[in-house]
Amino acid sequence: LAEKAGLKVMLGIWIGTNRIDNRAQIETAIALAKKYPGVISAVIVGNEVLLRGEMTAADLTANIRYVKSKVGAIQVTYADVWEFWLKNRDVYDAVDFVTIHILPYWEDFPIRARYAANHVDVIRKRMAVAFPNKEILIGETGWPSAGRMREGALPSRANQARVVSEILQLARQEKFRVNLIEAYDQPWKRMWEGTVGGHWGLFDAAGSRDLKYPAGEPITNFPRAKIYAGAGMIFSALVFGVALLTLRRRPWSPHLSSWVTVAICATAGGALLGVAYDKLIVESLGIGGWTVGILLFGAAVLSPLVVANTVMYGRSLPTFMELVGPREYRTGSRMQTILGIVLLITTVLATQTALGFVFDPRYRDFQFAALTMAVVPFVLLTALNRPAKGTRPITESVFAGALALSAVYIGFNEGPANWQSLWTCGLYLLLALTLSRARVAQIQE
Repeated sequence: LAEKAGLKVMLGIWIGTNRIDNRAQIETAIALAKKYPGVISAVIVGNEVLLRGEMTAADLTANIRYVKSKVGAIQVTYADVWEFWLKNRDVYDAVDFVTIHILPYWEDFPIRARYAANHVDVIRKRMAVAFPNKEILIGETGWPSAGRMREGALPSRANQARVVSEILQLARQEKFRVNLIEAYDQPWKRMWEGTVGGHWGLFDAAGSRDLKYPAGEPITNFPRAKIYAGAGMIFSALVFGVALLTLRRRPWSPHLSSWVTVAICATAGGALLGVAYDKLIVESLGIGGWTVGILLFGAAVLSPLVVANTVMYGRSLPTFMELVGPREYRTGSRMQTILGIVLLITTVLATQTALGFVFDPRYRDFQFAALTMAVVPFVLLTALNRPAKGTRPITESVFAGALALSAVYIGFNEGPANWQSLWTCGLYLLLALTLSRARVAQIQE
């Protein structure tokens, strides 16, 4: 196919721990190189094998030399992250040119988008000094358009466009070869690398495979921003509508603080509705991921609406005891039951995500938009209508402790430059504070 299109191919050989599979891959590549010498410009023996620890440098070098002895004049190389070339200098002698991967987002100390191109240039020049007399090919570089933040490195369409354009401009000026990762989004990578793994392409994977940022057109991180804005305004009006309908059933006029609470719920919900929906669509994966995402988004939508009703009635936030406790403790109000269910779902999912960031954070997304819509109304309601005096319930206390401790750890682990982390940790702490103020009224025998 490449021959028909007049394209050249750098043929990759995938090798790993299985020697039989390795031999089959190598022999297939050698046969292709002999059959299409005018199409295959180079053979890449192994991709990040040293990074994954699947082969020793000595075995890798032996494979490279074997392939090189069989493919004639076709150049042979090996591809890996730049640090692993410095750690395994013996491989340099076996290759015709050095193929390095420079991914600023995935560095041990992540690089911000505005410094990414300069970082690529600095590393390339450093490698040229370390490995003189051979070309340094940048085999992989780029930037993700979606996914979680790593310290100050933020995946987004705008940042991807910036990094790619600056690296290409640099390549033209400095006259070096570079491969962008990658042409198309590859959703299958999300199984191993989270949301960010499936969004490195210049083209979307779904539908018509549109270019994410066509030349000459404004770049936006939210292509459906106008629709989201309209939906957000409708949602804000709906929150106020619930408050007004509730007020018609009450014989008194609410305090100004009640209307301020409704206004904040409506504003936060309206502003973040589109962001929360966009994150639901982009970041949900598999049955478990979609279940968690839909439940959290549902809680985010219901929380402002139900709290607007509760504020106007002058009621406080229900406890879990009133929802699932003994019969004599349960609330008889339908709206209080709904509010309790929303609070329970929010608490469980917030705790689940918080513990995930503590024990397995690398590929997890920060659900700050949906959590804000859900948590802020609870915080305001608790501050406005204090719970009844009574005993502190153990369930709320356990959840509050887990959220607070997780927030402290996550904040330090993710670093002060990660605003997605700081925002999410702030919500965990606010929810922990809200839960810690819960009280169960004592039932007289």
